[in-house]
Amino acid sequence: MDALTELHAAQPFWIWLAIGVLLLAVEAASSTEWLLWPAVSAGVVAVVTALGLPLGFLGELVLFAALTVATTLMSRKLIQRVNPSDAPDINARDVRLIGQRAQVVQAFVDGRGRVFVSGSEWLAEIEGSAPLAGESVIVDGIEGSKLKVRAA
Repeated sequence: MDALTELHAAQPFWIWLAIGVLLLAVEAASSTEWLLWPAVSAGVVAVVTALGLPLGFLGELVLFAALTVATTLMSRKLIQRVNPSDAPDINARDVRLIGQRAQVVQAFVDGRGRVFVSGSEWLAEIEGSAPLAGESVIVDGIEGSKLKVRAA
């Protein structure tokens, strides 16, 4: 333990830089986005120690913790603003179909037919009056592999 204390006293910049690089390497390997900001914070502490500010080990730990909390919270707010949770997932193609206009490809018989929307044909169900082939409908929901539609 004395060796680490002596190493930190002699070269705090390299200790914090190594911590930052190690955190960044683990982040790159796992891509969780949780270790990115602690890695950046360790880099900032490394720069602060390189500038020669006499914080001491406890001061550096406090600065590291404060920077980690602040940058993580700010990044969460930024992510929520850029990618709100109420927006449909870009990979959930069927959820993105809700509200889109579809064209009837096969006329509805007994409430069932086929529609073309977003580049592909879908089995669809409708309640009420059945539109003819070529007419438009609006996608209201999804039930398994069938679309629930209504007249446009």
